[in-house]
Amino acid sequence: MWNNLLPKVHFHPILLLFLLISFFTGTFMQLAILLFIVFFHELGHYIMALQFKWRIKKIMLWVFGGVMDTEEHGTRPVREEVLVICAGPFQHIVLYVIALVAVDTGVISSSIFDTFMYYNTTIFIFNLLPVLPLDGGKLLQLLMSTKWPYKMAYYRSIYFSLIACLFLLGTSLVVQPFTLSTFLLCLFLLFENKNEWKKRYYVFTRFLLKRFETRHNPIGRTRSIRVKAEKSLLEVFSHFYRGWSHNIHIIYPNGSIKLMNEYDCLYWYFEAKRYKDTVGDLGDLTNNTK
Repeated sequence: MWNNLLPKVHFHPILLLFLLISFFTGTFMQLAILLFIVFFHELGHYIMALQFKWRIKKIMLWVFGGVMDTEEHGTRPVREEVLVICAGPFQHIVLYVIALVAVDTGVISSSIFDTFMYYNTTIFIFNLLPVLPLDGGKLLQLLMSTKWPYKMAYYRSIYFSLIACLFLLGTSLVVQPFTLSTFLLCLFLLFENKNEWKKRYYVFTRFLLKRFETRHNPIGRTRSIRVKAEKSLLEVFSHFYRGWSHNIHIIYPNGSIKLMNEYDCLYWYFEAKRYKDTVGDLGDLTNNTK
């Protein structure tokens, strides 16, 4: 039973580097406090995700945060995702209360209390920065996806995150006194966003595939898309919004319009593998077979 409730926890390689640094600097206690706070933060995400029956693969921990890897890819309601994301930062408020009770009852010393409060506040604020994969970056990405099509919102959130990473890196080198830990964290965030950009096509395809797999669970809200007949399926998909189903109005050169729903488009792409056909050709086939 416990194996089904407890998350699978993995440690990011950068954490090993910080373990090495703590060995040479004698800061094991500080690192232990950091890891406890980070794990407690991720536990908030995990518990909330379990409430919504999310399929969770693992939790990856690094020094100032972590990532919960799930099988949910843009197909869950926005409200659900907001609650799962915010459950992590909420844990820091719980930790403030626990720390105050612990120091008042003498369970921990005042020096450990001061260190704990400093790191808890630092991680709390740090995770709210609008940078992926931090919670602030995820919330920004989620907000963007309510305003723009999923693909556009996803790409723009990475653009913004990369710019914010470069700004943080520049600030750490020029404005603030240089510290190795801050510099490494900025490099780590920059590296993570670079990887996010490299796998953007995979993420978008995964989003579409999840929509196709859940086609028998109607979304309810419908949005119309108007596209020219010579457009490809991928160009049509780039107009898809999360949380909406779509009716595609195909405009032909002669001015006629044919209607095709999004699940027909997804069928032609994933099942029939008609990658190179135009949406106009597939619209003709769809209407002729119905």
